[in-house]
Amino acid sequence: MDNRNACMQALLMSLEEELRDLQCWQPQPPTAKSLLSTQPFCIDTLSFAQWLQFVFIVRIQALIDTGQPLPQKCAITPMAEEFFRQHGFQSEAILEMVRQIDEILM
Repeated sequence: MDNRNACMQALLMSLEEELRDLQCWQPQPPTAKSLLSTQPFCIDTLSFAQWLQFVFIVRIQALIDTGQPLPQKCAITPMAEEFFRQHGFQSEAILEMVRQIDEILM
């Protein structure tokens, strides 16, 4: 595993831990239909925290596990800032992780 993938994997694990600490981690997955959304961040069917958990983390981890290249561009920080601000979460740690993810995927 190259350094970029190792950094990403560590960030994904930390992101999961922080989502759990904020009680934003769900034990049950959403319906399969919810995951088929064609909207950015599945905004019409999932909360941003659900999207992180059930779409983003899963997909990026699958790429790492199968040795496929990571995306070349990612810009999830603005959405994270908006979601966590609107929902009143103390989320500086998550926002910093998301910023780092965006930087790695530039």
